[in-house]
Amino acid sequence: MSLTSRPQNNDSHEGIRLERTFPRFTIGQRWEHAILLLSITILLLTGLVQKYRTSVWSQNILSTPERLDMIQNIHHVAAILLTAEAVYHIGRALYLLSRRKLPSKIFITWQDVRDGFQMIKYLTFLSRKKPEFGKYNFEQKVTYWFIFFSIGIMILSGYIIWFPIFYTKFLPGAIVPAAKLAHSTEAVVVGIFIVVWHLYHVLIERLNLSIFTGRLSESEMITTHTIEYESLINQESPVASSSTGGAQ
Repeated sequence: MSLTSRPQNNDSHEGIRLERTFPRFTIGQRWEHAILLLSITILLLTGLVQKYRTSVWSQNILSTPERLDMIQNIHHVAAILLTAEAVYHIGRALYLLSRRKLPSKIFITWQDVRDGFQMIKYLTFLSRKKPEFGKYNFEQKVTYWFIFFSIGIMILSGYIIWFPIFYTKFLPGAIVPAAKLAHSTEAVVVGIFIVVWHLYHVLIERLNLSIFTGRLSESEMITTHTIEYESLINQESPVASSSTGGAQ
């Protein structure tokens, strides 16, 4: 299917460019993202100050027992919020799975592996062909599943640290220092990953605000989600579908 630019009507409102948009995220998904971003930001800020408490900047913040208690209480509230978000997310996924409505596009397939290698070849000038993607490319899938399992590790280890006496009733005592190491290390890795990788590729590189607006522009769809764009256009146009053999 050839992708051609649509003619612009410049008879009136000269200088105004209208561009079609496509739905990307539902209101529920946008709220989930907002809660996730808020809770992780608070957890990182209040957790790192406790992890590096021997540093001068941390000691200035935690200069009194009252401040330490306040920081810990804020951390625990944010942890409960993150746990509630994780439970809702998994519960909704299980509900959709039980009704056979769980979208399969977010799962990693061999095509994503091939796309990854093709992208490496493209970036290293070994190939002139850039891979085309559907609704989610391999970078977005890796980001989703990395954060998914990282949050799981942080939640489990965090509650072990929060209630060590309870968990050591049926688990060996070594689980507590192991949980502390896993919790703080995973938090640092997630923080670096989100700031350096995710925010750069989404906000800085492409200024993609779809997680807030819920929509993507037509040019963004054509550039980064070509296969999904062609599929949506074919579904809208029966003539195009019959001429191209149907939506892919």
